[in-house]
Amino acid sequence: MKMFESVIDQIKKFKKIAVVTGAGISQESGIPTFRGKGGLWRNYDAMKLATIDAFYDNPKLVWEWYNERRKNIFQAQPNLGHKAITELEKYAEVTILTQNIDGLHQKSGSSKVLELHGSIVKIKCSVCDYKEEILTEIFELPPHCKCGNIFRPDVVWFGESLPQDVWQNAILFSSQCDLMIIVGTSLVVSPANTLPIYAKQNNAILIEINPESTEMSEGMDVVIRNTSAEVLPKLVSLFKN
Repeated sequence: MKMFESVIDQIKKFKKIAVVTGAGISQESGIPTFRGKGGLWRNYDAMKLATIDAFYDNPKLVWEWYNERRKNIFQAQPNLGHKAITELEKYAEVTILTQNIDGLHQKSGSSKVLELHGSIVKIKCSVCDYKEEILTEIFELPPHCKCGNIFRPDVVWFGESLPQDVWQNAILFSSQCDLMIIVGTSLVVSPANTLPIYAKQNNAILIEINPESTEMSEGMDVVIRNTSAEVLPKLVSLFKN
């Protein structure tokens, strides 16, 4: 296939593959992105709602927004891009480093997923250490922990640090992989956008799949301006042959 011509001879040699995914792959399953046309919710800027300050100012409003996102996410199904990444596990050790909080990689059957920004199905107390998974809609808004304080979504909001154990594992795998596939992310959110740098330091091949150019397109070995659902099944087919 012409789009993979420069790396086709190396395909069978790749043993450790890191797949970095962002909102673009989920958008193909009908989940709107923060920065896209679906980025506004009612009259609120989604990027301003996803902060600890917004939560303390109006927890009910933030929970209403997250409940709407949860409904959308629970209805969404993995697309051909997610399924291709899952299939890739037949041919190499694959770790997914995702900025998405929707769980679609797990729903697709992928076994090793590092959720850099948390998960929308998990909630945690805003004060104590209690956490749980909620796979149905929450009716009492905002929900309260047994200790009496308010639950918050177990996601990383703007201005917050990533979970350190997850982040350290992401750096480790990025530093060890021989192929990194970067799918549907604009590579503007820090620190996730540094992962390709760790891979490059290990002389890994970098493949970017995104309909639009990104901050790091010039440093990629292969750049494909198309959607993951269109491209990833074709890439996986090269491992089969």
